[in-house]
Order: sequence, then C-alpha cells, then structure tokens
Amino acid sequence: MASKSRTHKHATPAMPPSLRALTFSGAAHKPLTQAMLLQAYASLDGFRRGYGSHELLENLSRQLLVAEELCHLRNDAHGWTDIEAARAATAQIATAVKISGAWLMNDFAYAQLCNALGIFDSQLSVASFGDIAKAEARGARALMREEQGAVVSIAAV
Repeated sequence: MASKSRTHKHATPAMPPSLRALTFSGAAHKPLTQAMLLQAYASLDGFRRGYGSHELLENLSRQLLVAEELCHLRNDAHGWTDIEAARAATAQIATAVKISGAWLMNDFAYAQLCNALGIFDSQLSVASFGDIAKAEARGARALMREEQGAVVSIAAV
C-alpha cells in the first residue's frame, strides 16, 4: 500500500502577503507615485534655490533614469528625447561643479528638468506598479553599469 507523505512543502511567496495586496491595490498607487514626484521636485527646487548637493543631483538623476526606462517600456520616443535632454542637463551640472565647485543650474537646464518631470508625472499616472518596479530595476542596473565604467576609466588613468 502506498503511503502518502505527511510533510508538505510550502512554497515561499516571492513577496509578503501585505506587500502583494498593496501591489494590486489602486489605493497605494497614488501615494507611491506622489512620493517619487515629490523627491524629484524637491531636488529640483533645492538647486533652484541655490542649495544643490551631490545627494540632490543623485536623487534627480535616479528619478530621470526611472522616467527614461518607463519611456523604453512604453515605446515613447517623444518623451525619451526630453528625458535625455534633462539627463544631459544633470551631467552638465556635475561637470560644472567639478570646475567651479558650485552646484548651479542655469535657466535652460531648469526648463529642461521641469519638462522632464512633467513627462515623468504623466508616466507615473498611467504606469502600473509592475512597470514602475521594472523601470526602477532597469535604472538601478544602468547606474551600476555607469559606476563600473567610471571605475574602469579611473583605473586606466
């Protein structure tokens, strides 16, 4: 007579039930996306008021990377060009601080960043949690590649 195994293997869920519930809840979408936008706009405002810093630039760059990846996920070429222009503006700020030591942003860079954050706002209003998570993961991988490339170029010098 065949005996049945009395031990049950329980599959561990990929995420806790409370987080899984939030993922499928529309109520959690708006606070999450508004927090992302608030971080980006607060960073931009810090620069505009003359309180720029490495941390603010890093935060702004990270949010722009998420916006860029959302463009890739949705095949939005128009938004992508505006996001790229804003990313170039953040690169110019980083270059300028190395030269002058001041965290400054000109009016043109400010306008480009405002435009990009407007696009980011539109993207977040229609993006699913899954799309946002994918974009953040892809953005994090891109940052890691950029940092590895910087380390390699420094080591080559």
